[in-house]
Amino acid sequence: MRKRVKKTAPKVSVSKSKAAKSRPSKTKVSSLKSLVHFDAQTFLDTVGVGRFIGRYKLGEVVFLQGDPADAVFYVQKGKVQITVVSKQGKEGVVAVLGAGEFFGEGCLAGQPLHISTAAVTAESSIIRIEKQTMIKVLREEPTLSQMFMTFLLSRNVQVEADLIDHLFNSSEKRLARILLLLANMGTEGRMETIPSVNQEILAARVGTTRSRINFFMNKFRKLGFIDYNGAGTMKVHTSLLNVIVHD
Repeated sequence: MRKRVKKTAPKVSVSKSKAAKSRPSKTKVSSLKSLVHFDAQTFLDTVGVGRFIGRYKLGEVVFLQGDPADAVFYVQKGKVQITVVSKQGKEGVVAVLGAGEFFGEGCLAGQPLHISTAAVTAESSIIRIEKQTMIKVLREEPTLSQMFMTFLLSRNVQVEADLIDHLFNSSEKRLARILLLLANMGTEGRMETIPSVNQEILAARVGTTRSRINFFMNKFRKLGFIDYNGAGTMKVHTSLLNVIVHD
């Protein structure tokens, strides 16, 4: 009677060098991670899935009051004016935004329609980010979430300051404050030259008449607080602060 011979699988020896090759090195892993590193500013400056860049000329509308609110917008370059029109037809300027600021963010809080109109007041480049894309990135990317949160907090501070300004300050002081803001007073200690601003727009934002704006602008110019030149630009001097700090 023959005995069965138990067959065993041949042992395969793998050298340490080959085993090491089969596993990705720490250097390779770190380089792979760097390839997928998220950069918030690059995201806001380029097109991609769910985001598009629009080029706007002076006076063009980004969206109208009552349009579907289905995207968040980011100003890459230029100026955007946010206005609201009442049922009686009275128009008010809510904000004037510049490069690096968001608008239309109400859709993230469930706002179905835009409650204001956004139009550019200078040649502008604006990126449109679809609502779902923005929500996804805010959830997954802390860098953009932090950037967006900083913007929202700054906007909230600005809104509170505007409300206090309207409640307690005169039209003259409100105009002086707006001109200083337009010139980016306090940004790195310098003042920017700005385009000559339409007085009707200033009147709507200050909450007074165009004739009053014209009176105050002439007064500021005579006192040397602001300068006009032939190029259609305006220079605001820090001395305009005297209007705000003194009665």
